[in-house]
Amino acid sequence: MKFLAEIEILPLKGLLDPQGKAVSHSMPSIGLQNVHDVRVGKFITMEIEANDHQQAEETAEVACKKLLANLIMESYHIRISLPQL
Repeated sequence: MKFLAEIEILPLKGLLDPQGKAVSHSMPSIGLQNVHDVRVGKFITMEIEANDHQQAEETAEVACKKLLANLIMESYHIRISLPQL
Protein backbone atom coordinates (compact mmCIF):
# COMPACT_ATOMS: atom_id res chain seq x y z
CA MET A 1 0.00 0.00 0.00
CA LYS A 2 1.27 3.49 -0.79
CA PHE A 3 1.28 6.29 1.78
CA LEU A 4 2.18 9.96 1.50
CA ALA A 5 4.56 11.31 4.15
CA GLU A 6 4.63 15.09 4.62
CA ILE A 7 7.54 16.20 6.77
CA GLU A 8 8.01 19.67 8.20
CA ILE A 9 11.50 20.48 9.48
CA LEU A 10 12.14 23.69 11.44
CA PRO A 11 15.00 25.13 13.47
CA LEU A 12 14.64 24.38 17.18
CA LYS A 13 12.99 27.15 19.15
CA GLY A 14 15.59 29.29 20.85
CA LEU A 15 18.21 28.70 18.18
CA LEU A 16 19.24 31.44 15.80
CA ASP A 17 17.28 31.32 12.53
CA PRO A 18 19.02 33.83 10.22
CA GLN A 19 16.64 33.19 7.31
CA GLY A 20 13.60 33.66 9.53
CA LYS A 21 15.07 36.84 11.03
CA ALA A 22 15.77 38.25 7.54
CA VAL A 23 12.21 37.52 6.42
CA SER A 24 10.80 39.04 9.64
CA HIS A 25 12.80 42.23 9.16
CA SER A 26 11.68 42.48 5.52
CA MET A 27 7.95 42.24 6.22
CA PRO A 28 7.46 45.97 7.02
CA SER A 29 9.04 46.89 3.67
CA ILE A 30 6.16 45.16 1.90
CA GLY A 31 3.54 46.70 4.15
CA LEU A 32 3.14 43.84 6.64
CA GLN A 33 3.70 45.43 10.04
CA ASN A 34 1.87 42.68 11.96
CA VAL A 35 4.15 39.71 11.08
CA HIS A 36 6.69 38.61 13.71
CA ASP A 37 8.77 35.58 14.68
CA VAL A 38 9.13 34.03 11.22
CA ARG A 39 10.88 30.65 11.13
CA VAL A 40 12.10 29.22 7.82
CA GLY A 41 12.44 25.48 7.39
CA LYS A 42 11.98 22.66 4.92
CA PHE A 43 8.88 20.82 3.71
CA ILE A 44 9.48 17.37 2.26
CA THR A 45 7.00 14.93 0.76
CA MET A 46 7.71 11.31 -0.03
CA GLU A 47 5.71 8.32 -1.15
CA ILE A 48 6.29 5.27 1.04
CA GLU A 49 5.36 1.70 0.21
CA ALA A 50 4.30 0.07 3.49
CA ASN A 51 1.93 -2.56 4.89
CA ASP A 52 0.12 -0.08 7.14
CA HIS A 53 0.08 3.46 8.51
CA GLN A 54 2.39 2.60 11.42
CA GLN A 55 5.06 1.07 9.17
CA ALA A 56 4.92 4.14 6.88
CA GLU A 57 5.37 6.43 9.89
CA GLU A 58 8.29 4.35 11.17
CA THR A 59 9.97 4.59 7.76
CA ALA A 60 9.54 8.37 7.68
CA GLU A 61 10.86 8.58 11.26
CA VAL A 62 14.05 6.73 10.29
CA ALA A 63 14.49 8.97 7.25
CA CYS A 64 14.21 12.06 9.46
CA LYS A 65 16.53 10.84 12.18
CA LYS A 66 19.23 9.46 9.86
CA LEU A 67 19.14 11.82 6.87
CA LEU A 68 16.62 14.63 6.62
CA ALA A 69 16.88 16.51 9.93
CA ASN A 70 19.87 17.69 11.93
CA LEU A 71 18.53 16.73 15.36
CA ILE A 72 21.00 19.02 17.14
CA MET A 73 19.49 22.08 15.44
CA GLU A 74 16.13 21.04 14.00
CA SER A 75 12.84 19.47 14.97
CA TYR A 76 10.45 17.67 12.65
CA HIS A 77 6.79 16.75 12.40
CA ILE A 78 5.50 13.89 10.23
CA ARG A 79 2.01 13.53 8.75
CA ILE A 80 1.10 10.26 7.02
CA SER A 81 -1.89 9.98 4.72
CA LEU A 82 -3.12 8.00 1.76
CA PRO A 83 -2.16 9.70 -1.52
CA GLN A 84 -4.92 11.56 -3.37
CA LEU A 85 -6.07 9.85 -6.54
